[in-house]
Amino acid sequence: MKAILALFLVTALCSVSFLHAAPEGIPASYPLKTCAVSGEAFGGEMGKPVKVTHEGTDVYLCCKSCLKDFKADPAKYVKMVKDAAAKK
Repeated sequence: MKAILALFLVTALCSVSFLHAAPEGIPASYPLKTCAVSGEAFGGEMGKPVKVTHEGTDVYLCCKSCLKDFKADPAKYVKMVKDAAAKK
């Protein structure tokens, strides 16, 4: 019984750490968990995230399709990243 409980606890701990891991291509320190433009999760159906840098701030987008909206108002999305970082 103790072995089963121990196995359950180890499995649960591994699952929790997996859930908090940053998506592939996104640094763990990045403050947003979804695309600043679309709100979509990184690494989902949209493919590999896209990194853009504006005035020294990196912003990760879920896909290339979001670049057009980002370029239309980059300051808006940079502010989202900076605000999220300040809350951490």
